[in-house]
Amino acid sequence: MNKKNDFSSFRILVTAGPTIEPIDPVRFISNFSTGTMGYKIAFQAKAYGAKVTLVSGPVNIIPPKNIDVISIQTAREMRDIILKKINDVDCIIMSSAVCDYRPVEFKNEKIKKKGKKISLELTENPDILEEIGTRDGLIKAGFALETSNAVKNAYKKLKEKKLDLIVYNMVSSSVTPFGENLTTIGIMDKHGNVKEFKNISKDKCAVLILDEIGELLSRGRVKREV
Repeated sequence: MNKKNDFSSFRILVTAGPTIEPIDPVRFISNFSTGTMGYKIAFQAKAYGAKVTLVSGPVNIIPPKNIDVISIQTAREMRDIILKKINDVDCIIMSSAVCDYRPVEFKNEKIKKKGKKISLELTENPDILEEIGTRDGLIKAGFALETSNAVKNAYKKLKEKKLDLIVYNMVSSSVTPFGENLTTIGIMDKHGNVKEFKNISKDKCAVLILDEIGELLSRGRVKREV
């Protein structure tokens, strides 16, 4: 094991999967995230020797062994866990698909069909990446799923959220990054330099992403004995 993928002295927090935002006791809004990428990253980080905490939304994946898995549902639950854990880790990898919005009002009873349109008022969820962006001594990696202008939008997010690294990919009518499908990703550093990898597995994505993070960790920017 070379220096860049020896994580034995580091603690890494990975987020994975979707969040869900309840509308009433039987309905919610969410997204198509399966959690595959986040789980692959957590598994690979553990294989590299890191102490891994995985904060996961609802997924149909068996949790990796010897990894601390914390299950959440909503964006606010994820935020609370991250803010609680953030001072105890060296790196956070936000691969989860956090819902940007939630219903303003939760209905305690099931909304009945009345043969007419209904309106659902939404409000913004907390921006977790923005909240942790000012934390020093912490490697911060985010993800950007785009439908157009992937490089431009990823760079904007990288700068606004004060990230060290961002991974972007695309979704369209003919391309889906969800699940075990092969995918194309770009890995962008804080200077805007991009490495793009086409039609690769999620396992390979995890290795490539963690190798880039390993370069940052190995420079001695942060180090804490476990």
